[in-house]
Amino acid sequence: MPDAEEPLGRIADALQRLAPAPARANDWLSAPAYLWTGQEGRPILRIEAPALALLKGIDWQKEAVHANVARLAAGHAAHDMLLWGARGMGKSALVRAAVRAAQEDAPGKLALVQAGTDSLDTLPALFAELGDVRRNFLAYIDDLGFAESDAHGPRHLRSWLEGGIEARPANVRLAVTSNRRAIVARQMAEQDTDSGHGPINPRDVVDDRLALADRFGLSLGFHACSQDEYLDIVRGYAAAHDLAWDEADALEWARRRGARSGRVAWHYIVELAGRAGQQL
Repeated sequence: MPDAEEPLGRIADALQRLAPAPARANDWLSAPAYLWTGQEGRPILRIEAPALALLKGIDWQKEAVHANVARLAAGHAAHDMLLWGARGMGKSALVRAAVRAAQEDAPGKLALVQAGTDSLDTLPALFAELGDVRRNFLAYIDDLGFAESDAHGPRHLRSWLEGGIEARPANVRLAVTSNRRAIVARQMAEQDTDSGHGPINPRDVVDDRLALADRFGLSLGFHACSQDEYLDIVRGYAAAHDLAWDEADALEWARRRGARSGRVAWHYIVELAGRAGQQL
């Protein structure tokens, strides 16, 4: 008589082979940085960032961010940070550089976790994981902006920053960079004048948008640099990489790009290194 258990065993083996592999637990202790994909933290073995001393023209912003990140690394009270303003003036570079400096001073105490702007809905899952880890984390969202029709994103971000039941845990702080302080685009269309509704007070619109920015304990503006500041940035980078440069050439480089900024200065340094046959 055939064994009834034999076909059942084969079916169980087949189902087990078809089942997805169990999710691998994230190791939040081994790397200096991670990229949050929305489901897992992918380890990044090195944070690419300039030395803090090379970031010119943003001295008071640099001092504030450096001090705040150092406090977080030490497990002390620290602020969530909003870095807003002119493009190319070192907002993201400053976040990365401050984390690297804190890691050099206190190895293993702090990690940077970058989350894409498309993974905001998964931040509660990230916070839940990080809250159980005996390490401090700076969750970083670069170049954040919301469409004027998006009420969901700003509302949840306000909740995570302060007062909501999904607020980030004590060992996690947020750093957000944006090209505008209010994060949400402000346009005349927001001043609704449709019949039956009446005009909305423009001051109320602005206050509502700035309410999100006000949830950050540290909100720092970055502004376009002067010609002297631009040249000072070039000078610092050139000295650090032992590159000869010419002031008129550096200014012409900026003029052709229609801007003076830390990013434009770095692109000029890349050009100089290429001309000299060097790597950076």
